[in-house]
Formats: sequence, structure tokens, C-alpha cells
Amino acid sequence: MSRYTTPELARGALGALVGIAVAGATARAVPGGPEMLPFIVAPMGACAVLLFAVPASPLAQPWPVLGGNLISTGVGLGAHWLVDDVLLAAALGVGAAIGTMMLLGCLHPPGGACALLAATATPAIHEQGVLFVLTPVAVNTAALLVVAVAVNNLTGRRYPHRPAPPSPASAATELGITTPDVEEAMKRLADRLDVLPADVVAIVRDAETHALDRRLGSIPVARIMNRDVVVAHPFESIYRARTLLVQRQVKTLPVVDDERHVIGVVSIIDLFTRDLVELETVDSIMRTDVTTIREDTPVAELVPAMTSEGYKNVPVVDAEDRLVGMITRGELIAVLHRALLGAS
Repeated sequence: MSRYTTPELARGALGALVGIAVAGATARAVPGGPEMLPFIVAPMGACAVLLFAVPASPLAQPWPVLGGNLISTGVGLGAHWLVDDVLLAAALGVGAAIGTMMLLGCLHPPGGACALLAATATPAIHEQGVLFVLTPVAVNTAALLVVAVAVNNLTGRRYPHRPAPPSPASAATELGITTPDVEEAMKRLADRLDVLPADVVAIVRDAETHALDRRLGSIPVARIMNRDVVVAHPFESIYRARTLLVQRQVKTLPVVDDERHVIGVVSIIDLFTRDLVELETVDSIMRTDVTTIREDTPVAELVPAMTSEGYKNVPVVDAEDRLVGMITRGELIAVLHRALLGAS
């Protein structure tokens, strides 16, 4: 059973089809060169695999693709000119090309094939000489890259690849796990992983978020919220709002209109850090940048808002955006505690 989705299969196959066709047609349109010089070289097939099937690989990024192919071709030609024995030239060319690519940070598997092709040069390649690096290798490679950028981005895959930002709240964040930490861990592995450390961090944090979703199941916010919510209205006096806070022993009051739509919030800090003016109303001091959450939202989605984003109280609304409850950090912590006890 293939682990690739239908869009990924289509992107890989059709992208390679278009890329190879464009690369070959572009090089064939370039005038000059020996009659038997190929207009497309075999390593481009391997390039197409990386560019269209695994475009997020570090080996498939523009610098490894372009630098790896061109530098390796030049190294292979050098081996061809320096060593008469074809086998020795091939071995020297490929080995030197790999070492050079590693030193320059442009390791690209098809680069090894480019070096081998150049080191075992046919008469046409020998006649083309150093220009073989440009035509057809550079032309083929550049054309493939242009098609890869277009095909991948038009089909929803960002290329060149940049690690996606990880989930903002996770145990990894709380423990202080960073990209340099992952780099150090990867260095200790006997077999080097060909992935970006930032991608590993993103995977770990997203996995933790998934684990939290699994443990909490599909518990909706409505099951844990406080339904007995005291509210303020925009034209009520600040004095009354203060009184409500003290009587109900809460720290935040949602401000609602006549249809119970949340239009703001006032907190204990807003009310008790200023002089009391009897005629001043709630709407003059309330904060209107309010984040609300739907009552059918899974509890797991609250974690980022109430940890990394700093919300302590979040109003809960129904499908018509009417206030139906309030959820606090304390209620969220209680749910997480029960989930952890269940997991253990």
C-alpha cells in the first residue's frame, strides 16, 4: 500500500514529465555544440525524483541541485583530463565530487552521476569540453528548477522548502527544546539523518499536540465550561461592575449587548487601578480585542490560547455568537490533570 496520497503521486509523476520535457526542449533549442552531444543528461532523471517526489528534502533544495550538478560536472571533467584510465578517472571524479559537495554544503545525489558522466566522457562530451558544464548540464538543471518551483507551489507544496512553524504550545516548548538541541542530538546518531533540525522540532511538537488530542478525545468546551457567568453591559457604571467582581469573586467580566453578543471584557486590573468616577461607564474602559471560542470546540484547541498566548479566561459562545459560558485556566488544568492520570 502506497504511503503517498493521490495529489502527491500526481505531482511527482506529472511534475517529472513536464520538467524533463522542458529541460530537454530548452537545451535542444540552444545552438552550437557537437552533433552527438545529448540535449538532456541521465542525472536529470534522478533530479526529477528529488524535485517532484520529495521536494522538502535538504538534498532537493536549489543550492544543492544547481551547485551539486555544476560543480560535480566540472570535477568530473577535471578527472577526465588528468587521468587516462577511464576507471580511475571515474573513481577519482565521483569521490572528489562528493567531497567537494560536502565541503560546499551542496550535497546532491545526482551530482555523483554528473561527475561519473563527465569523467567517462564520450567523444561528444570531450569535444564540448568545459562548456559541457553549461550546455546541457546547467541548462537542464535550471529548467528543471524553474518547473519545480512552479509545479510545487501551484499544487500546494512550498518550494524551496522552509520548515513550517511548529505548534506554539507543547511540552517541548515548556522543556526548552530548541533547534540547536536537536542538532546536537542528531550529531550523536551513528547514521546521519538527512532532514533539517527545524523540521524535526516541528514534527516533535506536532506529535505532542496530536497525543494531547488523542488523550482528550473529542471533549467539547461545553462540557467543562462554567455556565453561571456574570456579565456586564456597556452602559452600566464602573461602580456596579466593581461590585459584581467582588460579590461573585471573579477576575474578569464579559461585556455583552442586549442579545448577549460579547463586545468586550473588563478585568479586575481595569477596574481597580484607576480612580472611581461614578458617571464613567463600562464601555469607556473595556477591552474590545476579545478572543472567544465556540462551545463545540475540542478542549485540546484551548491549550495554545491559554498557555503561550496568555489568555486566563475565554468567553464561550454558541453558533449565533451568543455568550453561553466561560472557561478559565483552572478548568483547563483540571481536564489536563485527569487526562494525564488516565494515561498513566
